[in-house]
Amino acid sequence: MSITVGRILGQLGALCAVLVGLLFVTGCQTDFSEFADPNGRTAPVGGTAGTNETASPSGVDMLKVGDVLSVVFSDTPQPIAPFDVKIREDGTITLILNQTFTAVGKTTGELEKEIRARYVPKSFVNLTVAIHVQNVFYYVGGEVKSPNRYPYVSKTTVLKAIQSAGDFTEYANKKNVRVTRTDGHTQIVNCIKALVDPRLDVEVFPGDKIYVKRRLL
Repeated sequence: MSITVGRILGQLGALCAVLVGLLFVTGCQTDFSEFADPNGRTAPVGGTAGTNETASPSGVDMLKVGDVLSVVFSDTPQPIAPFDVKIREDGTITLILNQTFTAVGKTTGELEKEIRARYVPKSFVNLTVAIHVQNVFYYVGGEVKSPNRYPYVSKTTVLKAIQSAGDFTEYANKKNVRVTRTDGHTQIVNCIKALVDPRLDVEVFPGDKIYVKRRLL
């Protein structure tokens, strides 16, 4: 009986050894050209999980109305002093030699290429164009909880700008909010009506000044 049991155990041991050997060989043949990340995605060796190299870059800022651009022309026969230009409400800018360009909806790189192509070789043999967007702000004052200047990050309106300033105080005259544009033009906004009709919630541009008047008690 003991001999039979020993023989069975020996056979089981041999079978286990064979199975372990098979698993080892299979593991050695695994394709290690990709590795799985904790989220179940795979990444090529030397790459990043989930990265698509053919995809368009995201987060590229497009130029918009009100942006102030610092323009530098270099490699010209005569030096040209750097200058600033603001994108007008029609989306255009005008540069030297009275050349007008549509800037809205383009990246700075796209606009640089377009400007160079317009001037070279018609006006200059060589030209390097560099454009930088200045940090821009709008201003909220008067009867708001946090009067200050605020960075213009994306398209916004009077109501949103007031919310960014902590909203109205209890003394605010919500029917008489003055918006002063950079050209000096002023506009009165009735924010109570604008809450009901979004068409009355006028757009705010960089450099605009919003002033909330105090209501009469």
